[in-house]
Amino acid sequence: MTQEVVELRVHGLSGTSAEKLLDHPVVIRVAGDRHAGFYRPRPGFGISDRPSYLRVEVYRWGALTAGRAVRTLSLLFLLPFMLINVATWARPATGGAGGVIGSLCRLLAVTLTAAFTLSLIGVTIDIIGWQCVPYQPCRAGRSYLSWLVELPLGPRLALLALVPIGALRLLWWLGTLSARALEGFRASPGQDRATGGEDRVDAPGFWNDSLVVQRLRAIHMAVGLGVLDASLLGALLHVQATPVGYALIGAVFLLLAAGIVLLSIPARLVQDTPGRGPVNLRGIRPLRIAAIVLTVLTLGYSAMSSGPEQPEGKLPGYEGGVAGLITVQAILLVGLFVATLHQRRRSLADSPSWLAGLGTPTLAVGAFAAAYGFAAALVYRVADILDRADVPNPAWPGRPDAPPLEPPVSYRWAAVAGLVAILAVAATTLWRLVATRRYRQRLADQVVESDFPGDQTPEALSRRTAVQKAVARAAVIEQLSPVVAVFLLLSLLGAAIVALDIFGIGPSELARRLGDHGDSAALRVAIATDIGVFFIELTGLGILLLGLLSYRSEETRRSVAAVWDLGTFWPRTVHPFAPPCYAERAVPELAKRVTTLTGNGAVILSGHSHGSVLAAAALLQLPPQVLDRVALLTHGSPLHRLYSRIFPAFFGDPVLHELGERIGWRWVNLWRNTDAVGGPIFSAHRPGQPPQVTGPAGEVDRRLRDPRSLTVPPDDTVPPPINRHWPYHTDEAYEAAVRELAERLRTGSGSGAATAGHDG
Repeated sequence: MTQEVVELRVHGLSGTSAEKLLDHPVVIRVAGDRHAGFYRPRPGFGISDRPSYLRVEVYRWGALTAGRAVRTLSLLFLLPFMLINVATWARPATGGAGGVIGSLCRLLAVTLTAAFTLSLIGVTIDIIGWQCVPYQPCRAGRSYLSWLVELPLGPRLALLALVPIGALRLLWWLGTLSARALEGFRASPGQDRATGGEDRVDAPGFWNDSLVVQRLRAIHMAVGLGVLDASLLGALLHVQATPVGYALIGAVFLLLAAGIVLLSIPARLVQDTPGRGPVNLRGIRPLRIAAIVLTVLTLGYSAMSSGPEQPEGKLPGYEGGVAGLITVQAILLVGLFVATLHQRRRSLADSPSWLAGLGTPTLAVGAFAAAYGFAAALVYRVADILDRADVPNPAWPGRPDAPPLEPPVSYRWAAVAGLVAILAVAATTLWRLVATRRYRQRLADQVVESDFPGDQTPEALSRRTAVQKAVARAAVIEQLSPVVAVFLLLSLLGAAIVALDIFGIGPSELARRLGDHGDSAALRVAIATDIGVFFIELTGLGILLLGLLSYRSEETRRSVAAVWDLGTFWPRTVHPFAPPCYAERAVPELAKRVTTLTGNGAVILSGHSHGSVLAAAALLQLPPQVLDRVALLTHGSPLHRLYSRIFPAFFGDPVLHELGERIGWRWVNLWRNTDAVGGPIFSAHRPGQPPQVTGPAGEVDRRLRDPRSLTVPPDDTVPPPINRHWPYHTDEAYEAAVRELAERLRTGSGSGAATAGHDG
C-alpha cells in the first residue's frame, strides 16, 4: 500500500500565482528557486476535506520565460531566429538527428544570420556611409552625421562597421540572457529506454544542449563577421585593388566555407550506447580565433585605405550580395520542402492530418518572411528619413537636391511579396471563417442540445446563445489549415521570384517590361512597395503595442506569452540567437522532483494546457521503476490537437500511446467543447457512448460539460460561468479524477472505467 500520494500540478502558458494554483492563501516553497519552484500549502493553514494521504503540490515555472519587456523585445528582434529553430522540430520522424532536413534547417538558419548582418550593413555602411554622408543635402542640419564627412572613405566605413558588430554582440547577449537559469540541467539518471537520436524525446540528454548552443554560436558569429568583412573588402577593392585586400578577402571566403562545412556536420558524435552522443567541438576554437583575427585585420585595412571623396551609386557588391543570398535561400527552401514531403510520405503515410510534418517548411518560410519584412522596413525607413521624405524609388520624381539613396531592389521585392502574402492570408482567413460558419454553428447546436435538452425557459435562451458562440469559436482552429497552405505556397513562390533579382530584374523593371504602359506600371509597383513597407512597419509597431498592452490586459498578456512560450519550448539546436529554451530546465527538474517524491509514495502529475506537454516530456525521461508509481492527469491539453500534428516525430500518436503504456494507462484527460486550446487525446466520444478507440486508450478522455447549467442553481445567485480553457482544477470532475487515480496508485491497478457523472 502506498503511504502518500502527491498531486503535482503544472500550470500552462503565461502561468499564474502558486496561491491560485493551489486554491490556498498561504503557500511555502519546498524546492527550486525564484525562477522555478515547487510550492505547497503551509501546514496548519486552511481546511481540506481530502484524505490525509493525498497531498497537493504545484510546480510554478512561469518566471523561466523572462520578463514582459524582454519578452516583447525578443519577439520583435528574435522572432525569425525562433521560428527557424522551431521549424526543425516540426519535421517528420527521420530516425536520427534530422538527416537532410536537419542539415537544411541549420544552413537556412545561418543564412538568416547573414541576412541580418547584410540588413545592418545596408543601413550603416551603404545608406549612411557610402550614399548619404558624401552629399551635403543629406547631412545638412544633422550634426550626428556631418562629422563623418571629415573622415576619409575607408576609416568612415570601418567606423560604421562597428554598428553591425555591436548588433551581433547584442544578439549574443539576448540569446544568453537568463540561459544559466534555464539550460544545462542534467537528465534524470537511470533512463535506459531510448534508442538514441533526436527523434526520441526520452533520449538521455535530450534537454541538455548547452554545448550545442555554444558550438552554433561560434559558427554563426564567424559567419556574421565574415559577411561584414567580405562586404567591406569588396567595396574597397572595387575602388582601390591591392594584393593585401585580395589576400584578406580570400581568407574571408575560406572562413565562410569552413563555417558552412561545420554546420553540415551533425553537432553530436555517433556512439553505440543509448542516447545522444557527445558534442563535436572540433574546429570550433580555430574558427572563432580566425573570425576575430580576420575582422580586426579587415577593420585595420579599411582604416588605412583611401577612396574617392564622392563615391557614386550604391555600395559596390552589396546589392549583388543580397540578391545572391536570397537566391541561395530560395534554393534551400525549395529543397527543404521537397525533402519534407519525401520524408512525410515515408513516416506519416497514415497520418489523418495533412499538416503533420509540413510544419517544418511552413515555419521556415515564416522565419524568412519575418526576417526580410523587418529588413525591408528598416532599410527603407532609414533611407526615407535621410532623404527627407523623398521616397527612394526610381518611379517617383525627386527634388534636384535630394540625395540618390537607393536600397537594394531585393528589399523592394520583399516588401511587395509581403504585402501580397498579408492580403492573401487575411482573405483566406476571412473566407474560412465565413465558409465554416454554418458547420461550426451546427456543431455548437448539437453540443448545446445534447448537454441541455429541452431547456427552453426565457432565462436559459440568452445563455444558450452564449454557449453556442463559445463552442463555435473553439472549433475554429481545425478549420484554418487552408490558411497555412496558402501562406506556405505563396511564400515559396515569393522566395523564388525574389531570387530573380540575381539577374537584375526588380519589380519596377519587370513592370516596365510586362506592362503596356511602363511608367504607370512602374508607378503602381512603387506604390505597392511603399504600402508593403507600411504594412510591415505596422506589424512591428503592433508587436510593440502588444507588449505595452500586456501590462494592462491579462488576456493580451496570455496571448503574447503563448507565442513566446511555444517558441522557446524546444532546444536551440538550429539557431543560437533564438531565445533560451526554458524546457531544458523545466523538464529535467520536474522529472527529478517526481523521482524524489516517488521514493516516499506515488505521484499524480497534473498538467494544464502547455503544462501537460511538460508533464509528458518529463515522464518520458523517467525509468520504469519510477513510472510504476506515477499517474497522469491532463486537462485543457493541446497534446493531440496541436503538438501531435505540428511535431509528429516527438509527440505523434505512437509516442502518446507509448506514454500510456509506460504508466500502465493510469491517465485521465479532461476536456471541454468550449476550450479553444485543449481537446481529446485519443477518443472524442461523449459520455455514455462507446469510445472511438479500443483498449485502455479509449478510457483516457473525459468530456466536461461547460457550463454546468444554463440557469441559476438553487444554491447560487448567478448562473455558472463558461470556463472555456481555465480553470479545470476547480471542477468537481477534476477532484473525482484525482481521487480515482490516487486509488488506482494505492491498489496498483492500471486503466479503469470512466468516472461516473463526470459530464454532468
